[in-house]
Amino acid sequence: MSESLLNAAASKFDEAEVYRIESESHPVSFESNKLKEIMRRDTSGVALRVIDNGRIGFTSTTDAARESELVERAATLTPFGSKASFSFPAPMPYPTVDIVDTAVPRVSQQSMIDTGRGLIERLLDEWPDLLCDARIGWSTGRGRIMNSAGIDEDYEQTGYYCSLGAQLIRGTDMLNVWAGYGSSHLFGEDELDRLIQTVRRSLSWSKESALASPNSGDLPVIFTPRGVGATLLHPLMSGFNGKNVVNGSSPLGERWGEKIVDERISIYDNPLISGASGSRPFDDEGVASQKHVLIERGVAAGPLLDLQTAGQLGKTSTGAAGRGLASTPSPTSSVIDIAAGDTHFEDMIAGIKEGLIIEELLGAGQGNELGGDFRANVSLGYKIENGEIVGRVKDTMISGNVYKVLSQVEHVGDTADWVFGSMRAPAIQCLGVQVAAKHE
Repeated sequence: MSESLLNAAASKFDEAEVYRIESESHPVSFESNKLKEIMRRDTSGVALRVIDNGRIGFTSTTDAARESELVERAATLTPFGSKASFSFPAPMPYPTVDIVDTAVPRVSQQSMIDTGRGLIERLLDEWPDLLCDARIGWSTGRGRIMNSAGIDEDYEQTGYYCSLGAQLIRGTDMLNVWAGYGSSHLFGEDELDRLIQTVRRSLSWSKESALASPNSGDLPVIFTPRGVGATLLHPLMSGFNGKNVVNGSSPLGERWGEKIVDERISIYDNPLISGASGSRPFDDEGVASQKHVLIERGVAAGPLLDLQTAGQLGKTSTGAAGRGLASTPSPTSSVIDIAAGDTHFEDMIAGIKEGLIIEELLGAGQGNELGGDFRANVSLGYKIENGEIVGRVKDTMISGNVYKVLSQVEHVGDTADWVFGSMRAPAIQCLGVQVAAKHE
């Protein structure tokens, strides 16, 4: 069907592209210590994108019976489409990426149920008052891209994931902690043990409550790998999005090649990492994947670009196109990889007289993210006093600017941990974070 759709479109328009996806997922979920549901989800669909008289037309469907309508639908829409700043790419060499594990589809429902129950029971043995949630699942997917320039490529990917959350209610105080991991490969007890240890650590650090001290920016703050993702990543990545560079909203528009943060910060978008959930041999426009430098030793290297934004900037696509069936491609990250430093996490804590550890935020995304600002309440964070963690902070808000904060780095952790399967980051200790706290 894809071939006939492409042929029909190519005969009617100047250029044409067909994008098809098929996926199957099997999630098992637990809620409040009990098995909640066992499901299977199947998704399939096709999208047609065309260029005609310099305009882009796009349409899609998940109904196989209506695929024959896509060409005429595209013809109706194309005259009103955006101006095309690109042509569809010709065939090119693609890297080999290890993102398939044949053991994944063989995981049984009973095995996933046993895994979830086992994790919850291990937590309840130590914390009997917990209400635990867990989610375990596997998936398989296949994507195919064809265009009138000659590309006809596909790839398969498997996925396996596990997340574990725990809720502890003490009077009016409600504590929520979680941990999760995902991979293209099946993982076992070592990774599950790390999930358990992460949740146990958060529960242990939260036994007592502590009051955060209001501060205008000279208080040391440690962002754990999850804290880096929750606080710093989104406002930082908005500056590297090719769309924001094109429309002039990125603060990095004229700063490529300049130092924008501390030289200990190096960040890459790398879809070639074996087993990572976001890895792939080519992007959603058929452009070969590559390791792309975002920041090298503090210097801004270049934005993430798809075909359209690359054309608008007079550059070449970085292979960063992502899309859903119902939307045209846009620049997206694949696997964010932040380089580790040389300081043990425990040494960071031991060297702080008074400070904070940030793991999770509530309502992240407030403020001018396009300018690098962040402002949100701390949903999971801890106070450090005299080199020790003394308890969980409540009624605390942090704010700042990611470029200013990452220009005041004190230490970078010597190990980088996966946050699910799409980001790997070390802990980062910074100054420049403003802290507001409500004291009763």
